[in-house]
Amino acid sequence: MRLLARPHQFPVRLATGAFILNSGLTLADSTREGAAHIHGMASTAYPFLKDMDPEEFTRWLARGQIAVGTALLIPLVPSLLAGAALTAFAGGLVGLYLRVPGLRQEGSLRPTQEGLSVAKDVWLLGIGAGLVAEELTRD
Repeated sequence: MRLLARPHQFPVRLATGAFILNSGLTLADSTREGAAHIHGMASTAYPFLKDMDPEEFTRWLARGQIAVGTALLIPLVPSLLAGAALTAFAGGLVGLYLRVPGLRQEGSLRPTQEGLSVAKDVWLLGIGAGLVAEELTRD
C-alpha cells in the first residue's frame, strides 16, 4: 500500500474531503430537532438504529464524517484506506436513498425533489470506489 496519495488524486481528495468535513462539522452543531430528523431517516433505512438516542447517533455520525473528510484531506493517509472509508460512508447514503420512502419516484431509481439531496451523493460512492480500484490495480 502506498504511503502517500498520488498527485493526480489530490484534487478529488481535496474537494471531496472538504465537502464531507464541512458536513460533519455542521452536523456536530445539530439541534435536538435536527438530530431527531436525521436519526428518523437513518433508523427508517437501518432499523437496528431505532433504539439509539438521536443526539448520540448524530454525534457519532458527525465524528464519522469528520474522520472520513480528514482522511481524504491528509495526503499521508493512503488512498486505499481513505477510498475504502469514503466508499463505506457513501454506501450508507445510497442505502438510505434506496430505503427511505419518498426519496425516489414510485417504481423508479429517479429521485423525488425531497430525495435529490441524498441521490446526488452517489458521486461519493463513485469517487471512493475509484480510489480503491486504482490502488488495487496499480503497481
